[in-house]
Amino acid sequence: MGFSDNRLRVFHAVAKHLSFTRAAEELDLTQPAITFQIRQLEDHFDTRLFDRHHNRITLTDAGKVALDYAERILELYHETEKSVHEMTGVTRGLIKLGASTTIGEYLLPTILSGYHERYPDVKVRMTVHNTSQVVRKLEDATIDLGMVEGPVVNNNLMVTRCKEDELVVILPPRSPLLQWQEIPLEQLAGVPFVSREEGSGTRAVVEAILAATKLPYGRLNLALELGSTEAVKVAVEGGVGFGIVSLTALNKELRLGTLVMRRIQGMHLMRQLNFIYPKQKFRSKAVEAFLHFASHHCGIAPEEIQTASS
Repeated sequence: MGFSDNRLRVFHAVAKHLSFTRAAEELDLTQPAITFQIRQLEDHFDTRLFDRHHNRITLTDAGKVALDYAERILELYHETEKSVHEMTGVTRGLIKLGASTTIGEYLLPTILSGYHERYPDVKVRMTVHNTSQVVRKLEDATIDLGMVEGPVVNNNLMVTRCKEDELVVILPPRSPLLQWQEIPLEQLAGVPFVSREEGSGTRAVVEAILAATKLPYGRLNLALELGSTEAVKVAVEGGVGFGIVSLTALNKELRLGTLVMRRIQGMHLMRQLNFIYPKQKFRSKAVEAFLHFASHHCGIAPEEIQTASS
């Protein structure tokens, strides 16, 4: 049994992550199935491709050679699929999309619904993480495309703007801070603050904006650090303190009156929502179609999206 397409993908995933567990998660296979295919491949070559050291694995010299060829062969597979699909005019396949929390929960569902209606033969697998985790998954090649909040500085990634997003202060309905239509910044100094976790796009933007004021992030009265916008909203509804979240995420709460929104006096907490994707990596027709479809939703010209041939 030779170096088949499936075995190639399994080997590449294990070699990339140096982990049978993470390879199994990426390929949606069981760990025993991963182990079996690697053993069959090693039997085929009559040599070990990995050295096992207790709880970790490393590539042997033969494994490093195999990985180099595997990456080239997989790239040719992708190019072949793209060329054939472009000849037939059919857009199909799988998009692995990573989104930061606010985008994944409040913006992308609408875009994905319209995209699925237009391209029913494309499957989209979306996972939600904070911004730094989305960047890591792009670098690991476990996703094809990311949509994130806030700035991203990475020499290996293209960053293309989608739209602007406003952050606002949220308060429970009986908060004393509601006496101000626009809250003076200094009034927030002693109030318990419900923050997003380190690594989130929301937190990065808040830290950057406050750094130039008399109330930098480190002087806020940090009460809780939470891993999602929903968790922040629930904590503020419960009276813990104030939070700062995307205005896009507040439609239901503002309608029901469970939260009240205020802006900070003399400040506009604006951030950019961005597409991010590898500069050099081949992109399938399905991914290119998604980028162009989403660009219309964001109100930008499709030519602002750098194509794979650019």
